[in-house]
Amino acid sequence: MASNHGSAGKWEVVKKGKKSNSSGGGRAAADKKLGAGGGGRKALGEANQPSRPPLKMSDNLYEGFEKMGKKQNKEQVPPAADSQNKKSSSSKTTKKSSSSSQLTPSTHKTLEEALKALDIGDLKQQLAHSQTLFPENPSVWVKDLAGYLNINLMVPETEPTLSSYTHDFPYCLTGKELRGVIKGLITRCSDILPDFFNHCVYTMLRELDKQSGEPLHGYRICIQAVLQDKPRIATQNLPEYLELLRSVQNRPVKCLTIMWALGQAGFYDLSQGLRVWLGIMLPVLGVKSLSSYAIAYLERLLLLHANLTKGFGIMGPKEFFPLLDFAFMPKNALSSSLQEQLRRLYPRLKALAFGAKPECTLHTYLPSFLSRATPHCPDDMKRELLNSMTECLCVDVQSLGVWRQLYTKHLPQSSLLLNHLLKSWNSLPPKLRKNLEETIQSFKVTNEEMRGAGQSQDLQECNKLCQNLQVKMRGRGFPWTKLLMVVLVFVAGFITHDVRSHGSFADSTTAMHLRNSGVTAVSQQAWSKITVYSKQGFSWLERNTPYYYSECVRVVGPLLEQGLEKAKSAAICISDNTSQLVVWVRENTPLVIEWVSMNTPDSVFQMLAYVKEVLLLLHHNYILPALALISELLERAWTKLQESCNGEVSISCLQGHAMSFTNSTWHLLQHTTSAIKTWAQELLTRA
Repeated sequence: MASNHGSAGKWEVVKKGKKSNSSGGGRAAADKKLGAGGGGRKALGEANQPSRPPLKMSDNLYEGFEKMGKKQNKEQVPPAADSQNKKSSSSKTTKKSSSSSQLTPSTHKTLEEALKALDIGDLKQQLAHSQTLFPENPSVWVKDLAGYLNINLMVPETEPTLSSYTHDFPYCLTGKELRGVIKGLITRCSDILPDFFNHCVYTMLRELDKQSGEPLHGYRICIQAVLQDKPRIATQNLPEYLELLRSVQNRPVKCLTIMWALGQAGFYDLSQGLRVWLGIMLPVLGVKSLSSYAIAYLERLLLLHANLTKGFGIMGPKEFFPLLDFAFMPKNALSSSLQEQLRRLYPRLKALAFGAKPECTLHTYLPSFLSRATPHCPDDMKRELLNSMTECLCVDVQSLGVWRQLYTKHLPQSSLLLNHLLKSWNSLPPKLRKNLEETIQSFKVTNEEMRGAGQSQDLQECNKLCQNLQVKMRGRGFPWTKLLMVVLVFVAGFITHDVRSHGSFADSTTAMHLRNSGVTAVSQQAWSKITVYSKQGFSWLERNTPYYYSECVRVVGPLLEQGLEKAKSAAICISDNTSQLVVWVRENTPLVIEWVSMNTPDSVFQMLAYVKEVLLLLHHNYILPALALISELLERAWTKLQESCNGEVSISCLQGHAMSFTNSTWHLLQHTTSAIKTWAQELLTRA
């Protein structure tokens, strides 16, 4: 018997000699048509075989019953087991009528109302019946669960990605009892969950081909329930799903449904979500109808998982640099708003790409950064590339070796990087400044070798920048530490020579000056007092230390133990809160810096540039000449001091100058005081 699927129950073609209402003949005809590839009814265990080869699952009761309800077919589907064929026709009719009555659910306005109206007892009964009919086929149990939920949750869907709801919608609406039923069945059927997940996805796609456009809430709930416990299931067949996605690329609703189903894994495991996004959504990021959801999903994924450490190791240079191009290259397949949205996510993607040990991986990123940093690339991208390459050189020492190997083939890019290092020299860490010395010297040698083959403008620019960097390296700050060491060594040598030349310290010039200045007497008096008080203190400690120690142990011991326990608890609490705060600051600082740089008007940067120019003008035209003048005045003063001391500055000469200066100051003060006194007396006399 063959039925017209478009108009149920109208025309039937009956072969000659066969009775259409005969159960045995009907089954033989159906079996013959199934063997010939016809479109007739299949047996209960075969009714809903997926058309795609990877999915080889048994049929479920409710899909068969749904087809029966739609076709209004009076023929009873026989059970798979032989023992079920022996039941009476009255029993079959009763079961069929009860099942048909369950397949006409009422339509509700909202999904919450539909879930509240769902009969959990009836669901348990139907699942028990399915397990009785197919005790060794758990794939039928879970398929019956999905079919039952989908049939009884007839609420219209707004759009396939459910972007206006929370990430766990519609599973979050299920009650505790229903969730227990779903979890219990999924736990019992853990071995066939990958096939069940594929069945739900492909069934959703088949339902989208139908004109009725029935809701898919039941399959969505099952997908979320499966991936909540086992998110790795979604990433087991990513290449096959990518091929499927590309085959239906002209059907955006189907594509978005696939992306939604696979993306549910990321909300429970960041690493699986990144694998889904990189394997499924990144390849179609340039498709206009899919790009918006792909970037929105990535933003929701990264905001949901504040701790990025679980996503380290998933993304490498191969996946990172297409994202860099999408975020910064103008006029690509993304719209300006989507590109701006992706650029806001770029710092977190960069952190995920660099991973937990950037000091071991950043040298692998340097070649791609360097090749993109051309003189004609956009300013924003150039700034990001130069900052990233500087970070590579600072964090990973191997990056310097990689740069030396790529130098001759990337002279324009190396010129940009050298210029950036020269401008930001003062802000570079000391370790990088030290490591750059060998690299710059290597570049100088390479420039000399390449000069014989012909000079290009890029080579000349690189050579000039290398020279300027070497000048920066040599022109370091004033060596105060070395100067202090030299002074100490000089003083020690002078005292040693003085003692040796006079035979003893008491006869030396140093001791004589110390005696004349009174330092020796004060030192001896202080030492005697220190000795006396030290002896008194030691004797007091010998007498009283045991007593006070025992009293301290008795009184303070319990308090110290309690304080130590509280200090440990406080330290643990502070450590936890501080670690969370550090992670939060580390993750949000790049976002804040990027937000400030993006929202700061250009006039502010222009004003800062003007202030910088004014400060440079003051530095060159006023500060440097003033310092030179002060230095010249100091030299003149030193020369005059030497001349006044007959060419040798000694302590006695300095004492004489100090005495004369003091006397002159005292005389000046006396004259000024007497003049003021005389002036005051004159005023009083006139009055």
